[in-house]
Amino acid sequence: MRTSNARKAYSDRSISLSVREHGAIETGGGQVYNHAVKRCAGALVFIFTALAISAFVQAHGASAKEPIWAYGFLTPPALGEKAPPPQNPPTHRLRPNEDQVEQLRPRRIEGSSATYTLVDVRDGHNVIDWFPGDHPSPMPDIIAHGPKSLGETARGCGSCHLPHGKGRPENAQPGGLPFDYIVRQLHDFRLGFRRSADWRKQNTPTMVNLAMAMTDEEIHAAAAYFSAVKWNSSWVRVVETSLVPKTRIQGNLFIAPKHELTEPIDGRIIEVPANQEQAELYRNPHSGWIAYAPVGSIARGRELVTTGGSMTVGNQIIQGKTTACAGCHGPDLMGMADVPPLAGRSPSYLARQLYDFQQGTRNGSSAPLMRPIVANLTEADIVSITAYVASLVPGAPISPSRPLLPVPVTSTARR
Repeated sequence: MRTSNARKAYSDRSISLSVREHGAIETGGGQVYNHAVKRCAGALVFIFTALAISAFVQAHGASAKEPIWAYGFLTPPALGEKAPPPQNPPTHRLRPNEDQVEQLRPRRIEGSSATYTLVDVRDGHNVIDWFPGDHPSPMPDIIAHGPKSLGETARGCGSCHLPHGKGRPENAQPGGLPFDYIVRQLHDFRLGFRRSADWRKQNTPTMVNLAMAMTDEEIHAAAAYFSAVKWNSSWVRVVETSLVPKTRIQGNLFIAPKHELTEPIDGRIIEVPANQEQAELYRNPHSGWIAYAPVGSIARGRELVTTGGSMTVGNQIIQGKTTACAGCHGPDLMGMADVPPLAGRSPSYLARQLYDFQQGTRNGSSAPLMRPIVANLTEADIVSITAYVASLVPGAPISPSRPLLPVPVTSTARR
């Protein structure tokens, strides 16, 4: 009996040592797996995951580098960077750090018979209207005062997008968009289908909160108002250049105190007010924007927009990296049915939408159509496409580019 017990103890100790040293033991024909086997399984999972990612990238294209300039930042988001605080609600109060007399002094702008103080201009709950003849009048409550459910903290649609709906580079331009498209976008914001690929952008959560607070009647009123606005004039002037003015960021917007061209453009589009005082201080809806773009970007954008970057090889046309825009957005890029117009709109806004589609942060009903179109676009492509589209005069005919010829291969070798 003692011999049997000793053999059992020796056997148990051997099994224990075998487990620690070799990672598995045989017990009655079955295997007990430990960390060594798990490591092997983990390696297999890693390999298959890498293969799946590689296949996806080959099928759908690699993501572009974030066009941080389009979101109003100078550097990409840092790992662990905190989310910015919510935007302050609108107010009619005086600013304590500014002269009271100056804030209450009546102001006028050229061409308008209206008079407002700076306190009036800054009050997003009671939207000012320098030019009532530019849009359907009077403005409905949702445009002038915002969702009723938010009370005095509501922000009128016209405070950011301006009464004529042409907006600013840091937000959207709803003027002239199709009724159904506007309704769909507000529902997408409300349902969480539309958000920003750069989570630091503060006005996206503001837009989500406003859409969630709107009733269906208010959504329809806003859509009816903005869709009735005529988008028939240029709002941004595109200038190709290798140098741009020195700028600072204010509320996701580039501000150029002076317009001397002193800094490298560095592959970006820099969109600034044509007149800082009129655009920022008075919110003058007749004061537009200048978009500085890299030299050659308009011509390259024209190729991508009108042909998709296709090439002619012999008698065959080889599909490019994207699809010509006219098929959905109309031959003049002024939209068709419930598809939005693009011509003459902010390149910063358009660039954000292309990147948001590519990154999957725009997930509305149009996303499945747009995602393969933007899948292979690089940041340089986004710059070129949006510079060209912004340079177009709304309603003017567009001449399509011919498909590109392949670049000839040359060599200095003679043997």
